[in-house]
Amino acid sequence: MIKDNKVFSKIFFWMFIGLAITFGVGFYTSQNANMLYNIFSRYYLLLAILEIVVVIVLSARIRKMKPMTAKILFCLYSFLTGLTFSSIFVVYEITSIIYIFGITSIIFLIFALIGYYTNIDLSKIGVYLFMGLLAVVICSIVNIFLGNSTFDFIITIISLLVFIVYIAYDVHVVKRNLYLIEDEDNLAIYGALELYLDFINILLNLLQLFGKEKN
Repeated sequence: MIKDNKVFSKIFFWMFIGLAITFGVGFYTSQNANMLYNIFSRYYLLLAILEIVVVIVLSARIRKMKPMTAKILFCLYSFLTGLTFSSIFVVYEITSIIYIFGITSIIFLIFALIGYYTNIDLSKIGVYLFMGLLAVVICSIVNIFLGNSTFDFIITIISLLVFIVYIAYDVHVVKRNLYLIEDEDNLAIYGALELYLDFINILLNLLQLFGKEKN
C-alpha cells in the first residue's frame, strides 16, 4: 500500500506537470498570431509526426530509459501537444474551456477511483478498448472525406466512452504492474503519459460536444 501511494503520487504529479505545460504553451501560442500562422500553415504535419514519434519511443522504450530521459521526453511531448492544442483557445471561449476542464476532472477522478479500487480484472478488456480506439481512428479518417456531421457526432460519443473506460483500465493496469517494474520513476512517467492522453482526449471530445465557440 505504501508503494501504491508513493507511485501514484508521482504519476499524478507528472500528469499535472504535463497538463500544465500543454495548457500553458497552448494559451501562450493562441495569443501570438505569427506562431499560430506558422504552426497551422507550415509546420502542423511536422509537429504531428514529432508527437507520434516521441510518444511511440516513450511508450516502447520506457523500461530501458534513464528516468531523466523519460521525464524530458514526457515534457517534450506535452510541449509539442501544447503547440497544436492552441487551436482550442482560438475556437472556444475560455470560460467554456475552463468549464469543460472541470467536468473532465470530475469524470477522471471517478473512473480513476473505480480503476484503483475495483476487484474486477480490467486488464482483460484492454483488447476491446484498443479495437474501439482503432475503429474510432479509422472512422474519423473516413469521415474526413464524407464530412457527415451525424457520423462525426457518433464517432465523438464512442471516442468519449472509450477514453473514459481507458482511465479505469490504465489505473488498474499500473496498480497491477507496481511490483513488476523496479524503477518507480519510469513507471510513474508511463502511468502519467497514459492518463494524460486519456484526460486530453476526453477534454477534446467534450469540447466538441458541448464547448461554446467564439463568435
